Amino acid sequence: MVLCFKLLFGPSAAIFLSAVVILSCFTNVPHLQVIYTDELSHPYVAPAPVPKCDIFRGEWVPDPDSPQYTNETCDFIQEHQNCMRYGRPDLDFLKWRWKPDGCDLPRFDPHRFLQVVANKSVAFVGDSLARNHMQSLFCLLAKVEKPKDVSVTDRTDPNMILYYEGYNFTMYLFWSPFLVRSEEVADQPGVSRLYLDEPDDKWLSVASRFDYVLLSGANWFTRQSYFYERRQLVGGMYVALNLTSSLTNRHSHRMAFRTALRALAADARFRGKVILRTLSPMSHFEGGAYDKGGDCRRTRPYRADETAPMEGVELEFYTSQLEEFREAKGLDVVLMDPTAAMLMRPDGHPSRYGHWPDEKRMMYNDCIHWCLPGPIDAWNDMLLHMLSDSN
Repeated sequence: MVLCFKLLFGPSAAIFLSAVVILSCFTNVPHLQVIYTDELSHPYVAPAPVPKCDIFRGEWVPDPDSPQYTNETCDFIQEHQNCMRYGRPDLDFLKWRWKPDGCDLPRFDPHRFLQVVANKSVAFVGDSLARNHMQSLFCLLAKVEKPKDVSVTDRTDPNMILYYEGYNFTMYLFWSPFLVRSEEVADQPGVSRLYLDEPDDKWLSVASRFDYVLLSGANWFTRQSYFYERRQLVGGMYVALNLTSSLTNRHSHRMAFRTALRALAADARFRGKVILRTLSPMSHFEGGAYDKGGDCRRTRPYRADETAPMEGVELEFYTSQLEEFREAKGLDVVLMDPTAAMLMRPDGHPSRYGHWPDEKRMMYNDCIHWCLPGPIDAWNDMLLHMLSDSN
């Protein structure tokens, strides 16, 4: 420090070197960044960059202004997620919003979203929760514009194409619950053959049209299925096998994401961004399993410190998604991780309010999908934040 003082206040000949020596005197001071505007100018100390907020870690906080739509303002809510229509008596579950730790996640702005995606396309690829997500987005955008249904298939086909003419924005939905090629076994209803190293061509064949691909999937991998690789049977889940195999649905789930990501990376025509969405909770059933009378009747969210940690297959599916995301090469891919937020919302499922009580339906209490409106709308708060950030 004495040397620094002399150089600062000593003869003028030393002044030219003072900036360099002053900098060396403060090298141990944390979070300083020295920037030179040109060779002759003096340096100035800029503040350290503010770390980005993790929008996926936080709490649900009361919000009297929610929801942004109802089943009366949106005509695109599937019956079994239309909790308000089917008489859910408690509506407090609608009065919450997701608040990340240390920052704020702005409420979804439909005008802003359509500006961000103008002249672009977004594809939702996955199972019924991908559809649940897309329908939430449709309802949120309905305040500004309702799209044209330009699907090229008949009404029984679960795939959809919606076009927002005022913004030249196209939204695709592809029913691909396993992400890879699959087929139902003809003589075993409900049992599937999964070709784990072959991507599902229904969506991959048109991937060049997409600016954003939102991949997701988990629940269907808990169903009865045979596993094939290189067209050879290598294992299965909940099915009788004529071979010895240690492979389980942990393997099929991981391989499906690996195959889908690698297929997009290898597709020279695809120039878009991939958004990998982590799983939605499968563990909110209480009082029994989904087929043993289990239900989800809570009426308020958990706090973070009340939420039970994931375990079992749910944790393993989540871990494999994170690992396959990290291992993805040659691809512009980002992670959308609403899992922790949704673990706190056992109150947001349809439960028995996806149909009238006297209707005879072969349907268990629904603790997998989400009421619309409901907590899943926060996924689109997150999505808009991510798309705005990427642009």
